[in-house]
Amino acid sequence: MRGPGAWWRAKSTPAKVETYTRWSFHSFAVLEIVAFGLPLLSKAPLSQSSWLFVLVGVHAALGAATAAHALDWVRGTREQPLRLMWALGVVSVVLGGLAFALGDREKDDATATVLGSMFAGVVMFGIGLITLGIRERKRVLHLIAGFAGGSGALALALGSDAGEALAATVLVVVSTSFFAFTGVFSVWLLRAVYELDDARDTRARLAVAEERLRFGRDLHDVVGRNLAVIALKSELAVQLARRERPEAIEQMIEVQRIAHESQREVREVVRGYREADLGVELSGAQGVLAAAGIDCSVDGADTAGLPGEVQSALAWVVREATTNVLRHGNAGQCAVALRVGEGQVVLTVENDGIRVGGGQEEMGSTSGAGSGLAGLRERLAVVDGTLEAGPVGGEAFRVVARVPLRATGVIGTTGATGATGAAYSTDSAETAGSAKAQAQEAGAAARGAGAVVGSAAVRESTS
Repeated sequence: MRGPGAWWRAKSTPAKVETYTRWSFHSFAVLEIVAFGLPLLSKAPLSQSSWLFVLVGVHAALGAATAAHALDWVRGTREQPLRLMWALGVVSVVLGGLAFALGDREKDDATATVLGSMFAGVVMFGIGLITLGIRERKRVLHLIAGFAGGSGALALALGSDAGEALAATVLVVVSTSFFAFTGVFSVWLLRAVYELDDARDTRARLAVAEERLRFGRDLHDVVGRNLAVIALKSELAVQLARRERPEAIEQMIEVQRIAHESQREVREVVRGYREADLGVELSGAQGVLAAAGIDCSVDGADTAGLPGEVQSALAWVVREATTNVLRHGNAGQCAVALRVGEGQVVLTVENDGIRVGGGQEEMGSTSGAGSGLAGLRERLAVVDGTLEAGPVGGEAFRVVARVPLRATGVIGTTGATGATGAAYSTDSAETAGSAKAQAQEAGAAARGAGAVVGSAAVRESTS
């Protein structure tokens, strides 16, 4: 069920910062009317009070429109609102000068105070909202200095002494500087948040590109040598066949053998590319989430006693769950726990800050509509594992993967002697198989090198 804050939780962090910034500056329009417009109607017995109140409302509305367009310009969706900025500046000068002149002539102290506050508020809000659309800091300083100098000159022109003119100048400098700093800092913060978000996406794309380059290099190293041998032997077989030499058959048999060997090596490269290491994924998940400002704890990260296929399946669960935390929620905390119990290993990934009605909740539905979690279920099915994913308690999302160890040759807990012996025997068999495969690869490489030399010699003799 969607609550009143669901729309807020559904936003990304940069979008939240942008929404907060926009509504903060939009609220200044209401604040201007309440703080400087309403006192004109209640505390200033002037015949022009109603007109001044309307002018304050127009100034506030123009300031809100300028702020909205300026923030759109900061986000790159609009052009710089120069006309609105000029219009706001002109209205601020006219309305502020009018309030200053009326206050200087007013005999009643209460009315003079209201008009003086109106002058300070109009100038302060006007300059502050104009600075949202200015990129150069020097121009902001020039804008503040111009308004301050104009206020002092206006005070002197209306007959005020040097002390009053200096006080008016200082008042404008202090009030407008604070508001201008607020506007400049808000724009800087908004840009920084979006740039950091873009940098994170760029880093992810670079990681994918780097992995593709690594896979390309591995594939080239494996296939390139064998293809060169195949090309050379095929050319040699053609030359021998043209001379009706029986050695052509042997060369083609060797080409066939090398082709089968190349297929096996390519499968091994692809298999190594698809496999994931559980320990590496746990450490990587903690580092990535920490870099994204999410407090991540990893409990039970010792994966040495688990079979390779179980580690690979659970590693993909960690990778996909971490991706969901970063992309589909607004988490502040994430807990990863790995437990090995009687006959099974349980991996739990739980985070807060889910998006109600979308994102992780949809991906974790029991129907398996999410392609990421559906792929994990397929990977876990290979090792007879199961996957459960869904919201817990309204604010948390939990992914639980269970893999039975009995099916993979490991019985009991990791602390049991039988489990240790079974794991050791499995590892020993894998080590022996790996050594045998390496020996076969070394022999194949030696035969291939000898074949290249022999082929070159035969080619040279037949030319």
